[in-house]
Amino acid sequence: MDTIGVGLVSVGWMGRLHSRAYRALPDHFPELGAQPRLVVAADPIPEARAQAVDRLGYERAVADWHEVLADPAVDVVSICSPNFLHREMAVAAAQAGKPFWIEKPMGRSAEDSRGIHEAVQRSGVITSVGFNYRHAPAIERARELVRSGRLGRVTTVRGSFLADYSADPAAPLTWRFERDRAGSGVLGDLLSHGLDLAQYLVGRIASVTALADTVVTERPVPGSGIVDRSAAATGALGAVENEDYAALLLRFDGGAVGTMDSSRVMHGPHAEYTIEVYGTRGSVRWDFQRMNELQVALDGHEASGYTTHHVGPGDGEFGRFQPGAGTAMGYDDLKTIEAAQFVASVRRGEQLAPSVADGLSAASVVEAAEASLADGAWHDVARVDGPLTADAATPVL
Repeated sequence: MDTIGVGLVSVGWMGRLHSRAYRALPDHFPELGAQPRLVVAADPIPEARAQAVDRLGYERAVADWHEVLADPAVDVVSICSPNFLHREMAVAAAQAGKPFWIEKPMGRSAEDSRGIHEAVQRSGVITSVGFNYRHAPAIERARELVRSGRLGRVTTVRGSFLADYSADPAAPLTWRFERDRAGSGVLGDLLSHGLDLAQYLVGRIASVTALADTVVTERPVPGSGIVDRSAAATGALGAVENEDYAALLLRFDGGAVGTMDSSRVMHGPHAEYTIEVYGTRGSVRWDFQRMNELQVALDGHEASGYTTHHVGPGDGEFGRFQPGAGTAMGYDDLKTIEAAQFVASVRRGEQLAPSVADGLSAASVVEAAEASLADGAWHDVARVDGPLTADAATPVL
């Protein structure tokens, strides 16, 4: 196997997950011929740097992320930092000629995402955006049914991305609630996943209208130190500057219409991320909380209504992880598939993984939705030039 040098920016939960995904590649995707070498991780927090070396296996850790891009042993870079740092880091990676895998949303706004996309177009580097739900085998089976015409003409799409990670009003006012550092709230954080899934399954979203609400308007200002969603916070209250809930009406190229909503403050759902596609001959429904099942209804079946398809070998990349249906894949496995698509893209010099153009495509829907929030009207979604993989054939790895 050829060694591929990995650099990591930000050693948080997602940075740890990227690292595990790289390490899993030789086991699950041996034909890639890639042996990841965890070269260097960057994080301003000393404890995180120690964890990168002691737990994750990086050869060294540094405080300044620029050192990751400057290291000649680094072949690919994972950018797992907060949203407000994405544009600067991604543009610098593109200018340094380093292929990068960046988490979504790519930036705080479509403007940030366009800046990243333009830098990548100039440099020509391979990229990947963290749209991991695309890679669920049930989604791949659903896409096959939709794109092959088995559902007939698609008429309606419904998506709902409901979570409780901010349901506690005593949770601290982290950067995710600040407009300057996070950009939008659930529009970028959760609905970017749903918008990408809808476009991956059905096709481009052409126009949108939206409404939004901030349910918890103030939160405790945290003290100094490492602050995450579970951290205790004391002191004064600060204003929440972006939305807790958003709902969209959608029009797709080709005539389908749809709805999509999302909340981070629901009591009950933990990660109830659902997508439904209805056609003139059938429909499919998927819920991330039952990731390995797909509800399918097709004309011509003896039983009317839905049947449950338990994914197995032959559905997406399931067979690389489990021997048969009923033995479940997990969330981390989706990131391993994501890492494999990224590394395969780099080795082949071909954009197979979700690209920054795909990231900008989702951000452009969010941009149109935010324009609608301001005036209540329908807004067209800006078209994106570049290697959109949402409409490409599923890559064979």
